[in-house]
Amino acid sequence: MDQRIAHGTSLAAVLPISASSLLSYWAHDHVDWRVGACLAVGALAGAVLGTRLLNVLPHRALAIGFAGLLVVTAVRLFLPLTSEPTRAVLSVGHIAALVAIGVATGILAGLLGVGGGVVMVPAMMMLLHMPSAMAKGTSVAVIIPTSIMGTFRNRSKKNVDLRAAGILGLGGILSATAGGWISARMSDTVSNVLFATLLIIVAVRLLLQIRADDKAGVVH
Repeated sequence: MDQRIAHGTSLAAVLPISASSLLSYWAHDHVDWRVGACLAVGALAGAVLGTRLLNVLPHRALAIGFAGLLVVTAVRLFLPLTSEPTRAVLSVGHIAALVAIGVATGILAGLLGVGGGVVMVPAMMMLLHMPSAMAKGTSVAVIIPTSIMGTFRNRSKKNVDLRAAGILGLGGILSATAGGWISARMSDTVSNVLFATLLIIVAVRLLLQIRADDKAGVVH
């Protein structure tokens, strides 16, 4: 399968998986729709902007910088939060910051192929002191509209195999539902450690990809 079609198909497969996961989080009241709306507005704008910056921004430097940021964020998640997690009270500053985070998420997802959750979840936890499960549930809510827009654009360019996406999506629904159920019962400390580990894995993957591209002579 062509790489562009593979990316488009995986993005389409995210839709049913995210919808199933969202229902699980929502059933446990672990979705903050106000925060999600702010992030979604920014992420949708960022996705459009990202396509225009695709051949402008230095991918190598951006990937290295983002990998470093992920490691710093992971280290911060290993440390206890300075205050108890609460449901966010949004100020104008918070709203502006969330929209900006959404824009960054959309751009990075398009340029580097990283999932938006690795940006949004720690941002919500540290900026708004949001509980881990609620941050993840809210992140899933944001992924749905951005995935719909991306899939629509990929479909118009014939860069998606909807049949394969449907099969992958159906296969992921059960695990997504189970993941939401487990997250609702997991302590924030354990959840933070696991998520920090995921961030480090993503950072390592980005650096390994850069190394592989350098060896192959790919220009960034």
